[in-house]
Amino acid sequence: MKVCMLAYTWYEPDNRVRRYAETLVKRGDQVDAVVLRREGQPSKMEVVEGVCVYRIQRRVINEKGKITYLAKLLLFFVRSFFFLAWKQLRDPYDLIHVHSVPDFEVFAALVPKLMGAKVILDIHDLVPEFYLTKFRTTPDSLIFKLLVGVERMSASFADHVIAANHIWLKRLYERSVRREDCTVILNFPDTDIFHLRGRTRTDSKFIMVYPGTMTHHQGVDIAVRAFALIADQCPEAEFHLYGGGDQVDYLRTLIAELKLQERVFLKGGRKLQEIAVIMENSDLGVVPKRNDGFGNEAFSTKIFEFMVEDVPVIVSSTAIDRYYFNDCVVKFFEANNEKKLTEAMLQLIRHPEQRQELVRNAREFIKDYTWEKNKCIYLDLVDSLVARSGRQVPAKV
Repeated sequence: MKVCMLAYTWYEPDNRVRRYAETLVKRGDQVDAVVLRREGQPSKMEVVEGVCVYRIQRRVINEKGKITYLAKLLLFFVRSFFFLAWKQLRDPYDLIHVHSVPDFEVFAALVPKLMGAKVILDIHDLVPEFYLTKFRTTPDSLIFKLLVGVERMSASFADHVIAANHIWLKRLYERSVRREDCTVILNFPDTDIFHLRGRTRTDSKFIMVYPGTMTHHQGVDIAVRAFALIADQCPEAEFHLYGGGDQVDYLRTLIAELKLQERVFLKGGRKLQEIAVIMENSDLGVVPKRNDGFGNEAFSTKIFEFMVEDVPVIVSSTAIDRYYFNDCVVKFFEANNEKKLTEAMLQLIRHPEQRQELVRNAREFIKDYTWEKNKCIYLDLVDSLVARSGRQVPAKV
């Protein structure tokens, strides 16, 4: 089977896109990934863990407004449309797996679809809600209603839709997709990458870690302010932040204003394999999302990954995290409340037995939530779609 992963993202750090692609490659499928390019990356095709990666557009996160943001999305759409058409005519794909944001990127697969390829639309984030948060608008706005319309048309064009969590599945049922045409696949941790290797740290520090995107809805600034309130009480503690995003400069300024340059460190992005080692060697994970419209419902795989690495994690009390987790497996704090986060930090720093209890409970909980145990959902979906088109599917492995 020949499959294309199409995504307005950088390939290497996007665990969800990579996990699908590499899973298909491991069972013998041929997989291309059509994605963005970071500064300094090659524009020519590169093979990454068996996946042929085509980086067709360079992106720097420097969008200052809606027009700039949309222009980059439209340029990628045009380039990917012609790229897929060219590839389909030369060596046809059996399946195009399109990752949203944006939803309308699915129409770049028009030529392959007309030639018989099946199309999956994988909604990582609900675009209307994502837009509300990014550009501070309201559900009554015309643009929000237009985005819902685009979502509905995009879902109708696809042969099947994947939702990233059960809350968003319900939302899609209500406004955009039939129940039989949509499946939930959580962002499960890949145990080929996230697994216990053995801690290598030998210092006496207490290291708290946030690994992920630095955006407003992720609430990293709340965690930095909370850490400032415990810094004098816990001189052994440090807070390490890994990742990039549009709030990096703001966070750097905030760290300086709070005089935390020797305690809070912006470490930049890392490869997933490196992040797995970093997480295992940390003492406490922090997932401080805001409970705004988008952050309240966006699921974070970081929690699962900390669990796999036997690291206790503090989580803001959002609707999505309360849906999947309870107080036995994570330490909740009131979302958006830096003082409550401070209290949670202090409690777990001072009480190692509570940290160990969370780890023990999470170790049992996570057994049902790994990619190894759930990848059959995706593989069965892919095979059923391709079989429906009359094309050959690989033997089960």
